[in-house]
Amino acid sequence: MKIILSILLPLFSLAVTAQSKKPQVMTLGMFHFNFPNLDVKQISKKDQIDVLEPTYQNEIEDIVGKISRFKPTVIVIERRPSEQRATDSTFGQYLRGNYALKRNEEEQIGFRLAKRLGLNKLYCVDEWGNFNNRINDIVYGKDSIEAKKFESYFESNPDAAKRFAREPVFKTKGILAELKQANDEANIKKSLGNYLTGLFKYESQEHDFTGVDFETGRWFSRNLKIFRNIQRIETKPSDRILVIFGAGHMNLLNYFFDCSPEYTRVTTNDFLK
Repeated sequence: MKIILSILLPLFSLAVTAQSKKPQVMTLGMFHFNFPNLDVKQISKKDQIDVLEPTYQNEIEDIVGKISRFKPTVIVIERRPSEQRATDSTFGQYLRGNYALKRNEEEQIGFRLAKRLGLNKLYCVDEWGNFNNRINDIVYGKDSIEAKKFESYFESNPDAAKRFAREPVFKTKGILAELKQANDEANIKKSLGNYLTGLFKYESQEHDFTGVDFETGRWFSRNLKIFRNIQRIETKPSDRILVIFGAGHMNLLNYFFDCSPEYTRVTTNDFLK
């Protein structure tokens, strides 16, 4: 009996270890290299950079080299699933040397890294949130009176002084310095507060939850859907997932990964050193 137990116990220990092993995740919070200016924080033309310039191309290559040390086996990018086929096509052309990378981080970072690591696919997982009917009427102007009040409140945000805002440093200190700041754990945590003030507190009528419902749809619903799309990717415990998304998303995505029993998140800035 002792001999049998001495054989089975190590096997049981290995089984427990295998079960407890989970895919590792690294989230890489980015600024948008092509400056679409779709966020609250707008970057004027004079403050933008052209990532196709040789200096920035060299820096991007260096950043890709740093990230490659994580050895991702799955790369997730900020494109909607409806763009998956087009992304597969352009990435295939890039692998064959028939495509010049555009000014966006999905390609400049994601495509380069996937090619370097011999991956044949990047996963498009972005989504929009859902508004309830009341918020839809306001956002899309069906209730024009309330829409004007809502927009006026946004323009004269009484909580503007409380908003966490980091000054971009990509033009003065480079892309790597910007990414280090964007992926600083303290900065990420502070940025979530921006969704708990301002429009979050807007009330159409006293003590209603108009602003809460707006932010629930705009931000919380959206990021939960993104997380769900990542869950849908078939992975093994040995996989390493890299999530390349706008830095703002990390104030929720990082929290989801930290709370999830299915993933282990690593610290991004450990790889940007």
